[in-house]
Parts: sequence; C-alpha cells; structure tokens
Amino acid sequence: MICPEPSELQELVRDLHRQATPWLPAGSGSRLAWGPAVQAGPGQSEPLVLSTARLNRILSFSPEDFTVTVQAGTPLVALQQELAHHRQWLALDWPWGSGPDGSASGSVGGLVARGLAGGARQRYLGVRDQLIGIGLMRADGTAARAGGQVVKNVAGYDLMRLLAGSWGSLALISELTLRTLPIPPERRGLWLQGPADELAAMARWLLDSSLSPERIDWQHTAPSAGAGLDNPAGPSSGLLISLASISAQTLDEQIACIRERAPALALECLDAAGLSRRLGAGLGDGSSAAQPAAPAWLLRLGVRAAELPGLLHAPELAATNWCFAAGSGLGMAWAEPSQLASHQVDQLRRRCGDLGGYLSVLRQLPGSRIPAWLDAPSKPLIEAIKRQFDPKQQLARGRLPGVQPRA
Repeated sequence: MICPEPSELQELVRDLHRQATPWLPAGSGSRLAWGPAVQAGPGQSEPLVLSTARLNRILSFSPEDFTVTVQAGTPLVALQQELAHHRQWLALDWPWGSGPDGSASGSVGGLVARGLAGGARQRYLGVRDQLIGIGLMRADGTAARAGGQVVKNVAGYDLMRLLAGSWGSLALISELTLRTLPIPPERRGLWLQGPADELAAMARWLLDSSLSPERIDWQHTAPSAGAGLDNPAGPSSGLLISLASISAQTLDEQIACIRERAPALALECLDAAGLSRRLGAGLGDGSSAAQPAAPAWLLRLGVRAAELPGLLHAPELAATNWCFAAGSGLGMAWAEPSQLASHQVDQLRRRCGDLGGYLSVLRQLPGSRIPAWLDAPSKPLIEAIKRQFDPKQQLARGRLPGVQPRA
C-alpha cells in the first residue's frame, strides 16, 4: 500500500496514468477484502493500492451551518469525536465490524465509497444523502469538485451520488463536505421479543404510526455466537428500537405508547440500557450482536420492506447472525463455515431475487467462487460511465458495482 503525502498525490496518479498501471483507491485499507477481488495488472503480483491515509485533516467546520469539510482519509471515529465537542454528529452508522467504540470504523472516504447505510437511515437517510460537496481525482490525475459547502446547493452535475457506492471504480475521493446534526439530548432504546408474525405486525405499526424512531432493526444472534443485547442468556432475535428527542417527556410518551401496544401482540418489551451509549456517534449494523473481526461469510441483502418478514423466515438465515432495517429492507448477515455453506448462499440469493431484491457477497469462504454481485439491468449505462471516467480501466479492475465480476 502506498500512502503519499497530499502534495505528492496528484503527480503520482499522473505517473500511474502515463504507465497505464492499474491501481485501487483506498482510505485506511480496513475493508479492502470486501467485495470482488481486484485484478492485478501485467507484471503485478497483487493490485497496487493507493491510500489517502495521510489526507486526514478536518479542513473546516461550521457548527452554526451544520456542515463540515474533511479530507477523505480522516478516520470516522476522529471526526465524530470532534463533532461531539460541539454536540453534533454525522448521522450515520458505524460500518460493520467497527467495534463498540468505533475504533475500527475506517475512513470517511471509504464509508462514502462503499455507500452502505444501516438502520439509522430510518430517520436520517443514507450515506449519499449526507453529502453536500465532494472533491475527487480522476484516473488521469485531473482534480475536480462537485456540489458545494452549503446545504442548499444545486450547482453542477450530481457526481456526489454517483461516487457514493462506486467502490473506488470511478475516481479517488479526496475531500468531502457533509451535513451534521445536533446530538439528541435524550435517547432511549427498547428491545421487543416474541412470535415473528407479531413482531412483524409491530414493525408495520411503528412504520405507519406518528412516532419517529431513529431506527427499527430486526436482529438475530445465532446460538453459537454468544450473548444477546445485554443479557448473556438473552433472546436470540427481536426488534431493536431507538427513540431520540430533545424532550424526555416526549420520549416517555412514545415509549408508553409502544409498551401499551406490545401486550396486545403478545410481545415482551425490555429496556435496552446499553443502546443509548452506543448510539452517541452511530450504531453499526448488528453492533449489539457478536461480530467476529473477519467472519467467513459477510453478506449484504436488500428486499422491499414489505417483503422483509418473509425473507427473515428463510431457512438459510436460521443459523446466521443478521441485522435488517425494517423501514428499508436492507441488512447484513454474517456466519462461520459451520453456519452457512456456499450452496445456501446461492439459494439465499435466488430467494432475494424472487422477492425483488438482491444479495451481495462482501466476504466468502476461501475457494468459493460466488460472484460478489450480479449484473444490474442498467449494466450498459454503468459500463458507459466507467469508460468516460476511466478509459484505460485502471481503477479497481474487476470491482464495478452492477457488473458481475469475471470468475
């Protein structure tokens, strides 16, 4: 991995372009193994990784405007800590595997490049919705900017949303301007457990109600994976609800409303005491369940929210750990080799497809040849955009979202 100084970055990229050398943009490099394997170029034993780890400064922060501009290599945990000094936060989940304190959360640029949002999007929307401006460097070393530094900005092409979720395949993200929000002074968590159909009814009721939870997450911890939420012998699955407000009275009223509803659905409602501590700077997908540092399987799944309860009944998911956002139908599942086999992942992918959704394989068993993702209906358009941004096909070869990688 090459970590150039900021002053050296542009000339280095230009040299790589002149030599037509393939390379992979990266932040801290904490999740380079996710997704399809990147192809090395001729004469390379492994892909060249170009890291923005030394682009790690907070360039400007305007608390009164609720905006912050950072270099792409800035650690997410450092940014959240700085914002917290002003009682603000970036309203996003920690990436999966960040740990309870977010210390392994990686860089802000990497978070945007993957574009994966968790349950916090129920109230705060996704990663790309937090972007106000972006700085980038094309494969030929050309530096460009899109967006601006204020919330109400409509100038130029919407390159921000194009690069969010591009996995480094279009350009290197060098700088980001993001919107911030005040940290809610009051936050409470609830854990609901009971029959699956009744939990689904509760989730539908919450989504249709006038209540405004930060998140409504389906969570399941496989028996062999360890403890539940706050109880080592606790339940393996249920609904995790987070509520936040400026008023403790408002929260009390909302919680009383949920507690009144739960018995009618034969559900038990428990306080999730540890939840509020973890939510201070974002709660990652499934962070309340056991997360190994590098599980054999790590899957990203998505179906329509109305189809989610049906997916959760899939026998392939029974022995895995998972966390799904009830409002979006998006989630993560992770498992060890004894919990999930390759043919079950294929079956699960077909099941998601039948429900109008998708499955992406972020990590898989060594030797498995399951495509990380399949061709999207918009594949011709995606490939045309790739040719415009990267005509020499240098960036992240073999890792273009929406285009099935070659075996």
